[in-house]
Amino acid sequence: AAAQAAAQQPAEIVRRLSIDEAVKLGLEQNLGIQIQRLDPQIQDVGIAQARSFWSPQLTSGFSRQSQSQAPTSSLSGAATSINNGRFASTLGLNQNLPWGAAYSANWNSSRFTTNNLFSSFSPQLSSNLNVQFTQPLLKNFSIDQIRQQVLNSKKVRELSDIQLDAVILQTNRNVKNAYWDLSYTIDNLKTQQESLRLAEQSLADNRKRVEIGTLAPIDIVQAQAEVASNEERVILAEAAIKRAQDNLRALILDPAAPDFWTTTFSPTDAAPFLEQGIDTDAAVRNALDKRSDLRAAKNSLERSDVDIRYLKNQILPEVNANASYIATGVGGVQLSPVDFNAIAAGQALNRSILAQRGYGSVLGDVFQSAYPDWTVGVTISYPLGTNTAHTNLARARLQYQQAQTQLKNLEMQVATQVREFARQVQTNQKRVQSARASRGLQEKKLEAEEKKLAAGMSQSFFVFQAQRDLALARTAEIQAIADYNKSLVDLDTVQLVPVGAGAGGGGITTAGSGTLQSGANAIVRGQ
Repeated sequence: AAAQAAAQQPAEIVRRLSIDEAVKLGLEQNLGIQIQRLDPQIQDVGIAQARSFWSPQLTSGFSRQSQSQAPTSSLSGAATSINNGRFASTLGLNQNLPWGAAYSANWNSSRFTTNNLFSSFSPQLSSNLNVQFTQPLLKNFSIDQIRQQVLNSKKVRELSDIQLDAVILQTNRNVKNAYWDLSYTIDNLKTQQESLRLAEQSLADNRKRVEIGTLAPIDIVQAQAEVASNEERVILAEAAIKRAQDNLRALILDPAAPDFWTTTFSPTDAAPFLEQGIDTDAAVRNALDKRSDLRAAKNSLERSDVDIRYLKNQILPEVNANASYIATGVGGVQLSPVDFNAIAAGQALNRSILAQRGYGSVLGDVFQSAYPDWTVGVTISYPLGTNTAHTNLARARLQYQQAQTQLKNLEMQVATQVREFARQVQTNQKRVQSARASRGLQEKKLEAEEKKLAAGMSQSFFVFQAQRDLALARTAEIQAIADYNKSLVDLDTVQLVPVGAGAGGGGITTAGSGTLQSGANAIVRGQ
């Protein structure tokens, strides 16, 4: 049954992989990068959404009205009931303009019928064009809420690019470190297997010595215990390889691929040890210029500049220049005036048609400005005492000072972190040199103990101890080389993005967050 279950498991696919190929796969298939790549597109939509407040709006409407009223006096215009009918249509266009102005244009038309004797037209055709224009001269002239939102949307779009770059660089660092971890675990397995081979060889030699009577039987038990201990280390090393395979697989492969869990990697690049000189001061200067968290903080300050500029504008008096133009046209069937003498004499009322003006004539009056109505004026308003605009500006200025101090604190943390990673490179470089020397000495020590045991001048215990010391020295050497290469990766990365949990010290305050907008469109600003 066990053999059948093993046969049903899919065969593993061994894939030879260089570190450059691993990085390329990570950039193409890493889910974190794919998620972050959508954010700039989302922010592009945000910019379009902010700009949409400048888009013109077209309105239209139609209505039909029928009305009957009872006459309440002799001058009501009818004997039994007053019947009115109206069909009206309207077409309008309004828009907020990018320089703060706003306009509206409405074209209204109607056809009115009535049996009221005092009406000069029945049916009556009317049309008018109404154009309104408003231009702020102080408040909302240089910047208004729409322009503020557009500018901030562009800054948020720039921030999304910074964040995408950061995710790519962090993924690049994680892939390289996972590759070196896998390379270390494979080398560590080889070291543990070599230790197991030495322990098994010692067990075989001890058994021969017991057979010929040159060694006590108790030494066989000690050799068997050493073999068992080394077997455990081999098992743990194999588990560590599987764990490292999973870590690298999750970073560079597409989980939807059918061979995702069955693909294993065979690193083709051995962890090198190339001594490098570290210019810590140059690394700090590079980080202060290029670190993503500092760039994001400066982006936040730029958004604060926009907010403060807007809030300073809002404390100005509201002075608006207004202009309006109305053109009107009237037509239809024009009736003769009512003959009140004939009514008083009880004669029949006969009204003749004086003129008939069609809808085309009415439109001609409108477009030829036959009856124009112009209005030009200025409106001024200014709140007395402390208002919302002043408190918002005071709050934003304090937040801006706070953000500048936070930026300085963040720069100090960045410099400290870069210096720490530079020290780690130097420390790991010395570790490799020390571990190599220790490994060489442990090899000589084991060789000497084996010769002494063969000459009857030592005991198995000292041989086993020398084997363990050599295994530890070899493990320490490959671990130091792996740590050295990872520290080089970290030093390159920390100059561009935060590295490690809580790195970078967090963001900074955006001036203007939490301010209130007064008026009908009051909103709570959230950053």
